[in-house]
Amino acid sequence: MYPYGLVGNCQTSAHISREASIDWLCWPRPDSPPIFGRLLDEEGGHFSISPHYADAPLKSAVASEQSYLPNTNILVTTFSTPSGDQFKVTDFCPRFTQHGRMYRPNSLFRIVEPLQGRPVIKVKCRPVNGWTKEPIRHVQGNSHLRFEVTQGEIRLTTNAPLTYISDELEFPLSETIYFALTWGAGIEDDLATVSQNFLAQTANYWATWVKHCNIPSLFQTETIRSALTLKLHCFEDTGAILAALTTSLPEEPGHGRNWDYRFCWLRDSYFVLTALHKLGHFEEMESFLNWLIDIVERHEHSRTRLWPVYKLDQTLPLPEEEHPNWRGHLNSTPVRSNNQAAEHIQNDVYGEMILTLAPVFFDERFRHLRTSQHERLLSHLGKFCVDTISQPDAGLWELRGGWQEHSFSNLMSWAGLERLERIQRLGFLPSLEFNPTIEKERALSALRAATIAGSLRNGPKDPSTDASLLQLGMLGFPDKGLILKTIDRVQLELGLGDHRGSPHYLYRYRRFDDFGTPTSSFLICSFWLVQALAHSGQIQKAQAVMDEIDKSANHVGLFAEHFYPSERKQAGNFPQAYSHVGQINAAFSISPNWSTVL
Repeated sequence: MYPYGLVGNCQTSAHISREASIDWLCWPRPDSPPIFGRLLDEEGGHFSISPHYADAPLKSAVASEQSYLPNTNILVTTFSTPSGDQFKVTDFCPRFTQHGRMYRPNSLFRIVEPLQGRPVIKVKCRPVNGWTKEPIRHVQGNSHLRFEVTQGEIRLTTNAPLTYISDELEFPLSETIYFALTWGAGIEDDLATVSQNFLAQTANYWATWVKHCNIPSLFQTETIRSALTLKLHCFEDTGAILAALTTSLPEEPGHGRNWDYRFCWLRDSYFVLTALHKLGHFEEMESFLNWLIDIVERHEHSRTRLWPVYKLDQTLPLPEEEHPNWRGHLNSTPVRSNNQAAEHIQNDVYGEMILTLAPVFFDERFRHLRTSQHERLLSHLGKFCVDTISQPDAGLWELRGGWQEHSFSNLMSWAGLERLERIQRLGFLPSLEFNPTIEKERALSALRAATIAGSLRNGPKDPSTDASLLQLGMLGFPDKGLILKTIDRVQLELGLGDHRGSPHYLYRYRRFDDFGTPTSSFLICSFWLVQALAHSGQIQKAQAVMDEIDKSANHVGLFAEHFYPSERKQAGNFPQAYSHVGQINAAFSISPNWSTVL
């Protein structure tokens, strides 16, 4: 399991190890080069606070525990030494309302408190200059260290003796000490007062945000953690929601499936907005919708196709680059920044964007977003659905070679056109250039052409099984028999191991791709299986799968992209917004109504 917790404030985020080391932090944006990158290379920079023992055996006997303050994104790491000394490190990024607007600076606070005895600690703050991996020398000020990097300046303000921090010397922790790591200007007011004030206001913000969440009656704690984690993937400045906050954590350690996921995939938008709708967080929904609508408007004016993935500023994450001077997590290379998938043709995105925008016309709470421009955008997307039925593409899983016709892309075209048909019945879209009913039937025929022995396969020329087709039922596909047989086929062909006839973990597919045959389960597929089983009335099976895959979270409840059940090992980028979105949607799908519980 990844030994990390995540803190953030929707502007910045950091991965903090169980040993209270900040091993991943990118500034000034989540998709910027790393300031601390030990997650990908031992020499990639870190900011650690650790107990010090000259005697190595005693050092190895130090115990640490890590957890979040309940219903917050505030992380606490507690150390206990063999001699009975104890202290804790509280990490958080400030987030609260101030002067009528949200205060979410590029800063991270660390509060170090002695709990028992007289612990001795050592602090190491070793930032690097981005992908160069060059250590940055500091300049010492009155109560801070200043680090100059290519894109700006970092300050570490503290009330601890600067000599100990500057020279990385051990010292006794006799009172609470404070650290404020900031981008640009430092903290001018009394650091202890500011830190405690920011901590209290941040804790109150997160608790209030959770209080305003709808949650399912089952898996409440897990869903709250998923909701909080999803929130940290929102880049509030533009409204984008990132797939992950890391790059190059390997899907298969020691191999080349290492990708930069610090961007926004259009296909994720439908699943993300569905989760936010269920949680009842409409501000995040509207912010993300506006970001997506802006992208579609730009392409509508230029009459160009949508690209699969965008940076948080709506540019493309190109060119994809490799950084050979970085060793990679678990020595898995290459380490990459940007993502070549932005150049792909992925025909499923048009249907998914229609699904994303459809709530504007179905949900009266969004009626203020209904404009003639939005109707034109839907027409523009629908035309692409029509034009791409049965056309080859890279597919959902972004194959870099061997493009072909994919059933999932046809399924999303069908779903998008079906929504347009219903929206038109509501009195909107009077000037569509095509008949959505006729075109929907054409997409349906394309799907029928990929059916073998009653189950839907990857494509009309590819009889392999694909876990994405578990989406049939959730999208409202009308053929119940096809849905049930496809679920059975996916479990039979893609399940990892036999769990009393109902595998809990699934491969995405088992066909040979650009890098061989996949060896790890893709976690959201398991959550899709929960939804598919629940939708088809197999609630007990769905709950059994949910009980098992909940164990794939790490010590603080965070899910990765991939999981190896036999080894209990997480893989891929972490935490993965997609996985947490899957958990949220799956938990709602199997939970009885609150009226039957209370």
